[in-house]
Amino acid sequence: MNMLDQENPMIFTYHASPLGELLVVREGRDPATGRPGGLTGLYLPTGRHVSARRDEWQRDDTAFDDVRTQLDEYFAGTRRAFDLPLSATGTDFQRRAWTALVEIPYGETRSYAKQAVAIGSPTAFRAVGLANGQNPISIIVPCHRVVGANGALTGYGGGLDAKRWLLAHEANHSGLFA
Repeated sequence: MNMLDQENPMIFTYHASPLGELLVVREGRDPATGRPGGLTGLYLPTGRHVSARRDEWQRDDTAFDDVRTQLDEYFAGTRRAFDLPLSATGTDFQRRAWTALVEIPYGETRSYAKQAVAIGSPTAFRAVGLANGQNPISIIVPCHRVVGANGALTGYGGGLDAKRWLLAHEANHSGLFA
């Protein structure tokens, strides 16, 4: 699906969460089936990567029931992994980095260096950090699970308070420390 297709524009909605109102964006509905396309963005209220093309999107609150359900389950502590179609746009390196993020188990963290090893580029930990910073689908593609080599919280597009909250939320519901 072409994101710039004027007959089938990107669609968006807002979703209330404990972190504030989330902006959720996905490809428009498939003309043949009427089903919405993959997610292209999930932005926290303090996010820094909301598309400049926002004025070309159309609001369609009816096309996000799957996303709403899974996000609500996540925030309730009953969902640990998401099962949603994703259509993030990025370079091959960025997509490899984002794929590795999804592999980090719920309630756990990894360093940028370990993520770089996981994608087969062990010296590219700075590039991994930059790729994570461009992740357009926060929470679902969990870049909040990546920390500095010493375990310190480092940059997060939604802000360090949101990262801290997400990590504490997952730790409280992971059963790892029960």
